[in-house]
Amino acid sequence: MKITVPVLVPRRDSAIIPCVDCEKRLLPQPNSHGCRITLFRKSLWMQKLISLTAAFAAFAVVSLVPCPSANAQWGTLKGQVLLEGEIPKIEPLVVKGNAQAKDAAVCAAQEVPDEKLVVDPTSKGIANVVVYLAKKPTKIHPTLEKSAVPQVKFDQQGCRFMPHVLLVRTDQTVLVLSDDEAAHNTHTFPIKNRQDNFVVSPKDRVGVTVKPLTLAEKLPSKVGCDIHPWMIAYWVILDHPYAAITDAQGQFEIPNLPTGSHELIVWQESAGYLEKKYTVKIKDGENIEKPLKFTSKQILK
Repeated sequence: MKITVPVLVPRRDSAIIPCVDCEKRLLPQPNSHGCRITLFRKSLWMQKLISLTAAFAAFAVVSLVPCPSANAQWGTLKGQVLLEGEIPKIEPLVVKGNAQAKDAAVCAAQEVPDEKLVVDPTSKGIANVVVYLAKKPTKIHPTLEKSAVPQVKFDQQGCRFMPHVLLVRTDQTVLVLSDDEAAHNTHTFPIKNRQDNFVVSPKDRVGVTVKPLTLAEKLPSKVGCDIHPWMIAYWVILDHPYAAITDAQGQFEIPNLPTGSHELIVWQESAGYLEKKYTVKIKDGENIEKPLKFTSKQILK
């Protein structure tokens, strides 16, 4: 939109006119020279007013030009991991009521499922699949540079680790808890970071704190319980926020990725790499990718 402001410039001879109302202006000496000075000052004041008006109009024009969005360089990735074909039947790790199980009163009070492949029967979504950037990008969204919470929780319930797959950033501690009547130990097996191995007392709701694991791991790290060997979980230790774990329906979301092309890893505990180079092109706003589909033979190797 272009705004044109007319500029009125008074003629120089317009100031030399008979002074009809000099007395009303209370001039010291009501003569034509006095009126000329008065009108000249008035003309200067008018020019300044016109200049200010033009400047305001120019500012209004600039204000109408849309500014680029502050979020124009960030996009959210959404996707889903699905099982193609028949859902295989997987036997539980501990059968309910099995008196031979270690700490059977606690661990066999209910079934302990095998979580090596967890599939939702309705959507056929695969849970516990990790989707993440292998390397820290040069740009990270300002709100994600540091973890929103300084500590994440890792619990033990029904002789299972909860959650089965845990995202841990290198600036976070892990609080290990137990809700079981039996003692457990938590034994970590990272490649780059130190290993931890400690006992968690029955019904310990205060917990044991694991200090930050300061080195990013390329792959998720196994966590086990030496007392109950079927208890296995995984920690995904990263130095950036761009990772997600699929939910019960196999869905995942990674917010505020830098715009542009990215290569992500898609990992599942039984298969290992499902995709070593899952390439996506992120644009401003929401980016919904086609579902990734895998067969049980591809996963249960």
